[in-house]
Amino acid sequence: MKVTCVHIRVKPENVNDFLDAMSENHRGTIKEPGNVRFDVLQQSDDPCRFMIYEVFVSEEAVKAHKETAHYLKWRDTVKDFMAEDRYGVSYRLIMPAV
Repeated sequence: MKVTCVHIRVKPENVNDFLDAMSENHRGTIKEPGNVRFDVLQQSDDPCRFMIYEVFVSEEAVKAHKETAHYLKWRDTVKDFMAEDRYGVSYRLIMPAV
């Protein structure tokens, strides 16, 4: 399993546009055969901060995801919405055991 938490900070004026773009990417991603989870979270005390909790079956599935039309469209659409560069943190799944 490949688990990544992607941290994103969006400019306040772009939050709604970001959510629209994220919705389309989410719908496409959850249909990918290598995707296990793709949760989009908005920080409770700062609506400009988001985290994507993504789980794929393998590194190959992550690479395939980054070549999909919905991901490429999302990446290009949201690049100017970012207040800072997004970053991902990889995790090793401990529980539940796989």
